[in-house]
Amino acid sequence: MDRLKLKKKIWLIILIVCVAVLVWLHYAERESGQPEPSRHTAPALAAAGGELLVDLKDDVSPDEIRALERRYGLRLRPNSRFSLGERLYRTAVALKKGNLGALLRKLRKEPAVELAEPDQLYGIPPLESEVTRVPTDVAPDKDQRFPNDPKYKYQWHLDQIRMPAAWPKANGKGVIVAVIDTGVAYRDRGSKFKRVPDLANTEFVPGYDFVNDTEFPLDDHGHGTHVAGTIAQSTHNGIGVAGVAYKARIMPLKVLSARGFGSVADIAEAIRFAADHGAKVINMSLGSNRPSSILEKAVLYAHKKGVVVVCAAGNNGQGKVGFPAAHPGAIAVAATQFDRSTTFYSNWGKEIDIAAPGGNTRVDQNNDGMPDGVLQNTIMLGKPDKNDYLLFMGTSMASPHAAGVAALVIQSGVTRPDAVERVLKATASHPQGKSWDPHYGAGIIDASAAVKHEVVDYGLYSLGLSGLLGLMLVLRLRGRGLTPRLGLGAGAGLLLGASGLFFLGGLGLDGGALATGLPAWEMGLFGEATPLGHSALLPVALVALLWGVPRLRGLLFGLAVGVAGHLLFKAAADTVDVVWIPNLLALDQLWLGLNALLCLGLASLLARR
Repeated sequence: MDRLKLKKKIWLIILIVCVAVLVWLHYAERESGQPEPSRHTAPALAAAGGELLVDLKDDVSPDEIRALERRYGLRLRPNSRFSLGERLYRTAVALKKGNLGALLRKLRKEPAVELAEPDQLYGIPPLESEVTRVPTDVAPDKDQRFPNDPKYKYQWHLDQIRMPAAWPKANGKGVIVAVIDTGVAYRDRGSKFKRVPDLANTEFVPGYDFVNDTEFPLDDHGHGTHVAGTIAQSTHNGIGVAGVAYKARIMPLKVLSARGFGSVADIAEAIRFAADHGAKVINMSLGSNRPSSILEKAVLYAHKKGVVVVCAAGNNGQGKVGFPAAHPGAIAVAATQFDRSTTFYSNWGKEIDIAAPGGNTRVDQNNDGMPDGVLQNTIMLGKPDKNDYLLFMGTSMASPHAAGVAALVIQSGVTRPDAVERVLKATASHPQGKSWDPHYGAGIIDASAAVKHEVVDYGLYSLGLSGLLGLMLVLRLRGRGLTPRLGLGAGAGLLLGASGLFFLGGLGLDGGALATGLPAWEMGLFGEATPLGHSALLPVALVALLWGVPRLRGLLFGLAVGVAGHLLFKAAADTVDVVWIPNLLALDQLWLGLNALLCLGLASLLARR
């Protein structure tokens, strides 16, 4: 009897302890204000205990830093090797909440301090560990010509955004897209890390691992490689699956650990790294429901440098968009499933800009025998030496669809971030025909319509403006008693300089560089507009070289007028961010306008001869 009573007491104590632990965990979660973690991760998305981030002003001196440390008993150390230029430091502090609040208030009043806040852990949104493999022995459909990737038949998500109709017009060639995530399995390194086979033809540029402070941002989780595959999986290579902007160049930036979490400081520094090293698009399929001033500053920094920042809205199924998607300067992407409805997990709210396929592995609405997830080639979760074709779901999968289409738009000639966002929204397809709502934003991205808007519609506008300029110039010369003899070559030159064979895209044909005006050719080569290509330099050089060939003067006249119209249209539409020219006082438009006038002067000189 005594033994029975003892057992009852032990079980009662165990029950009380379990209830106490559950209550403590419940209130700890409420205190952190963070969403539930994904299944493959243990810690909640809470503030990084005891770590404080201090962003100092750029002109602060070493003496001022030492004085600040002495005044508050801190030891400020750079967050990474890139921190000295950015003046981003971290320091350990006591965990007493009241003391921390008081310290922050004092630091923020210091003249040398720009921002100060507790470090936080951002991570992969929940649910995205629910993955499914597809059969290995899959043959392509008999009527499938492009792409010839056999598993493309399961990529309903690329059909939803009309990629087959977009690929003849653009493929993202030359555009650098930064993937800020868990890294990418883009190369072999020892026996542990192996490049996934369906990235073999994808081009990569140097990135960085901010988690381990190395130059090898290799994936040890799987999420980042899957995201990179959606953007630029090797396509039409006879194996595996396809990617949106398959000729884009990927910049892998690892900020999340193998468990799927990372510091706000690392994410902010990765954003700046991408903006400073040539990225034109940043994809961040990560987040938290807690904002960060340091992260917001980094997003605005990239945006002002001409980078399109695309972010996942979050997977909490609630009316609150996560961060960094909700920060100004970011494009927040909601997730849809096969039937074009938004998914059960997708966050919604006033910050939603656009929607894209995120998938739902819990249903098979298209009856193809596979769950309706987003399919890409990636490493097995947490096993960087093994890979497979896996179906993921999440706003993390929606975001890279939008990032890939942004790369297509940039390749086609629109480079200013606000202009790229306008194109994505203006060409989106809303299932209810609305101009905007908090679930879809402007609607589901339409890759074909977005590229057509730039290549075909903008090509027509440029050609029309160039023709008007040429007519006005000829009439002006005739009014002065001159009769220019230009011939058919002038028309050919006008078309080449202004728009190229832009109509090929409308016919579903791949015109490559010839489908855009001469200044936009450099977009396919470098993925950005430079002061050299978007100028009068090439017309001037050609005239200087061919001045002594009279029969080519009509062609050169038309080319100069066409380039003038192309540059003037871009200046008026404010679609181009010209690199190396500061983004202030409309200097980009001024540059384009002055060079257009120079081209018109050159054309006038040719017509007088």
